[in-house]
Amino acid sequence: MSPDAGVTLALDVGGTKMAAALVAPDLEVLEYAVTPTPTDTDAETVFGAAVFVVNAVLSGTDAPVSALGVGCGGPMRWPSGDVSPLNLPAFRDFPLRDRLAAEFGLPTRIHNDAVCLAIGEHLAGTGRRRSTGAGGNLMAMVLATGVGAGLIMDGRPVDGSSGNAGHIGHLVVDPDGPACTCGGRGCLEAVARGPALVAWARDQGWSTTGVGDAVELAAAARSGDAIAQAAFRRGGEAVGQAIASAAALLDLDTVSLGGGLSLAADLLLPAVFDGFARHAGLDFVTRCRIVLAGPQAGLVGAAGLWREGYWNGGETRPRGLLGRFPAPAPAMDETVLS
Repeated sequence: MSPDAGVTLALDVGGTKMAAALVAPDLEVLEYAVTPTPTDTDAETVFGAAVFVVNAVLSGTDAPVSALGVGCGGPMRWPSGDVSPLNLPAFRDFPLRDRLAAEFGLPTRIHNDAVCLAIGEHLAGTGRRRSTGAGGNLMAMVLATGVGAGLIMDGRPVDGSSGNAGHIGHLVVDPDGPACTCGGRGCLEAVARGPALVAWARDQGWSTTGVGDAVELAAAARSGDAIAQAAFRRGGEAVGQAIASAAALLDLDTVSLGGGLSLAADLLLPAVFDGFARHAGLDFVTRCRIVLAGPQAGLVGAAGLWREGYWNGGETRPRGLLGRFPAPAPAMDETVLS
């Protein structure tokens, strides 16, 4: 389907909030709505919130809508869109793409929210300035209740064999660090996601007077609380370390940072730069530029799943792959190699 056929509906499913937008062919966001993501509840309640926020933007226009693009945390079965985001426990193997397609009667594509962020940055964001054309290598990171990354290499999205490439949140930055929800230990996500910053601060003696989330922690840091400041410094340095590793592996031009924690860039970025500088020694690594993503780049990128060159999945794929649980490979016929 061509994006020129009409306005594209975009949905971003996050652990803290859900956002929806109507995106014009020229990438202008025509309508926007946001709602909190329900917590400690069941899948149908969470899905109901997604339907609610989509209907909120649809009610604001009479323009024809051609398709729906969705960004959601992973892992997921891709491109079929059965999702199991680690930061949204209510969804486990939930058929999000099929349910949304049935609800709104639109052709629907879904990908990791960080992949959508990367597409949005490559199409129209800060990453476009250095990562365009055939040689553009861009990584976009979502820093929020989870930590993930999307990749644009040689100007095209990288999906991986199961559609789950880019889970930088499960790159180990501290082998003796805290346990991670993925089952590992010392992952970037276990150190640098918003709830991890809060948990570490509490362990160091920080006391909260409110809800005790990353927003309150940031406010405390800006007010001079030494423990809160140290929590952001620890998380930011881990992010910088992971970026240096990714830049060395992938020869990146640009890394764009988005997600809820990017709103605390004044606290996080100095430590990100320090962590990167400490671990980036090679010349081609040090030239990588770290920037902030546009505030609606993830939604623009979700709509961008319908643009030529940004979708590699076809419309069907066997449902045997889900991130941590890949289907076993068939036995190799040795006679073929003899």
